[in-house]
Amino acid sequence: MSVLDSKVPKGPLKTKWTDYKNHIDLVNPANKRNIDVIVVGTGLAGGSAAATLAELGYNVKTFCYQDSPRRAHSIAAQGGINAAKNYQGDGDSTYRLFYDTVKGGDYRSREANVYRLAEVSANIIDQCVAQGVPFARDYGGLLDNRSFGGVLVSRTFYAKGQTGQQLLLGAYSAMNRQIARGKITPFNRHEMLDVVKVDGKARGIIARNLVTGEIERHSAHAVVIASGGYGNVYFLSTNAMGSNATAAWKIHKKGAFFANPCYTQIHPTCIPRSGDYQSKLTLMSESLRNDGRIWVPKNMDDVMAIREGKKKPTDLSEDERDYYLERRYPAFGNLVPRDVASRAAKERCDAGYGVNATGEAVYLDFASAIERYGKEQAKIHNINNASADKIYELGAAIVKAKYGNLFQMYEKIVDQDPYKTPMMIYPAVHYTMGGVWVDYNLMTTVDGLYCIGEANFSDHGANRLGASALMQGLADGYFVLPYTIGDYLSHEIRTGKIATDTPEFDAAEKEVTDKINFFINNKGSHSVDYYHKKLGNIMWEKCGMSRNAQGLKEAMVEIKALREDFYKNVSVPGTATELNAELEKAGRVADFLELGELFAKDALEREESCGGHFREESVEMGGEQAGEAKRNDVDFAFVSAWEYKGEPGDAVLHKEELEFNEIELKQRSYK
Repeated sequence: MSVLDSKVPKGPLKTKWTDYKNHIDLVNPANKRNIDVIVVGTGLAGGSAAATLAELGYNVKTFCYQDSPRRAHSIAAQGGINAAKNYQGDGDSTYRLFYDTVKGGDYRSREANVYRLAEVSANIIDQCVAQGVPFARDYGGLLDNRSFGGVLVSRTFYAKGQTGQQLLLGAYSAMNRQIARGKITPFNRHEMLDVVKVDGKARGIIARNLVTGEIERHSAHAVVIASGGYGNVYFLSTNAMGSNATAAWKIHKKGAFFANPCYTQIHPTCIPRSGDYQSKLTLMSESLRNDGRIWVPKNMDDVMAIREGKKKPTDLSEDERDYYLERRYPAFGNLVPRDVASRAAKERCDAGYGVNATGEAVYLDFASAIERYGKEQAKIHNINNASADKIYELGAAIVKAKYGNLFQMYEKIVDQDPYKTPMMIYPAVHYTMGGVWVDYNLMTTVDGLYCIGEANFSDHGANRLGASALMQGLADGYFVLPYTIGDYLSHEIRTGKIATDTPEFDAAEKEVTDKINFFINNKGSHSVDYYHKKLGNIMWEKCGMSRNAQGLKEAMVEIKALREDFYKNVSVPGTATELNAELEKAGRVADFLELGELFAKDALEREESCGGHFREESVEMGGEQAGEAKRNDVDFAFVSAWEYKGEPGDAVLHKEELEFNEIELKQRSYK
């Protein structure tokens, strides 16, 4: 049995990274010119890594299935990026960012990695400002900050509601400089379909040109996977439809360990689904919770009247509304961590208080913020006795300046004006906490094979705090991997060019080609999406927010049967020598079907409530006992860490959970 070695340096957390960098081996500039690195994925993690490695002098090949690195799913991140610069003077620090991140991950993160992340976070902002990223600024011209869920400070830097896109443009501009210099060779519209190992080391990949169908061999001295998460195993998620698990799953099948596959983040502020025809869900930035108040009606009669169109949400008085997050968690209010907000919304909807036709929505209301900002602006402009209309006008202008593109997007999708009618939101699958296991160097269990960004497991434990995804991607790419990969490559300076006409490349290419030919020649009766939707339904119903042993066992059986039927009856039109989106999807869904079963097995073996998931065994009980168990699990594990102050009967905290949270952080160390 393999023994995992995290390679975490000895010594205090705050000096580990500095001491480590002082003693690792380096590659001198003349030798870097002779070393090749492959980077798979060109989002924030992959794009920043490729640009930095090329700037250092390595020869880099980048691969992405999109038509341009600018199309990576990182552009979808809206709300901001965390950094411990304490611009607001509100008590932030490197340690507090570290503590919040570990606590927000339910103490499942590797603490050494997270401290390093917090330590380099300030450098990220300086790097991106130098690249021209247009972060928001305050009235004095300094970079502005806002707060996100799970923290008591303002540390989130943002560019309106387009932070991910603007940061990606910064990384892309850095990549373009290196492309022009010939240090990066981009392979767009290419998909990695396997990794090639020679003598136990990653030495290249097999990729398919998605336009021509050509199968290509590419060699390198090291391979970096930066391909994002696997949220689309649920079919409906906030991820782009093309987001997939193939690169990470292929390296797992070649020996890279997978960690915590069952931990996924359920994002609390997504536009509710409107029907079975949907192919994806739309995320509304968590930044909206800074000013939006979340509520449902207190009375069931009002719920039914709203669903039937007899009442509007604006008809309900303050006394008729249940601002349940403010009631339960007064210290954090609407800015509780994502997992807490998601579980609370689901609990209210499961109890029958959902406000849309499907019963799966709560309100996110900006009326109070508009009024507050309006009154403030009236004073600033010396407008005495301002009318309600004027206050609304002034307040709406401030909200528009902060969130305008998000409000516009919501109105286009839902056809309601969120300035005048509260938004409807509901939790949805978003980020993935689990991923490829990596050590402190970000290397997998395969020598020379690295994994960065969302594709690895290391930094976020069981739940990610908002605005930490962009932070991790850029930290890994700009400031961590360029150091740690050099330590490995320093032993490769005499290796020379890696040949691709070897038995290992032959075998890997044959495996890829055989799989493609199988799909093309399999004349089944069902589309790829038919199977993907069925898988997603199993995953959400039995491996989603609420889980129990019986459901997870059923899921494993059902997924296995679905996979067998997939290989018998899937239909892929077209040929392998052309642009064929259905063929691309077939390979990706095949990987999801395997990952889904592992996901369910992992969840079954974790007899705990953690992150966005709670474990309840009510199906194995009967009658009142089952109902009581479900009620008792409303706020499930670790709720006391967020100062639960609910009404009697809302939740029962289990003794062991209270004790868990009273243990000092330094005594909990999940490696």
